[in-house]
Amino acid sequence: MKVTIKYFASIREALGKGGEQRDTAAATLADLRDELLALSPAHALALARGKPVRMALDQRMSDESALLREGCEVAFFPPVTGG
Repeated sequence: MKVTIKYFASIREALGKGGEQRDTAAATLADLRDELLALSPAHALALARGKPVRMALDQRMSDESALLREGCEVAFFPPVTGG
């Protein structure tokens, strides 16, 4: 299926791009993150399992068990703190 992926803040900086469209066989956000981790050393570092990474599916905060669907939008970003 085709999904749109958006990267924000330090993840965007680490990957050198704000987003991409990908064909994926991933069923969940966790599966997609695993696919992305395997793409390149930059992806592996920016989205590493030990790092706090927030995810949104179709502009709603979601956990890794959320199911993907054709044409969905996935966003990855670091936790945001306010002041």
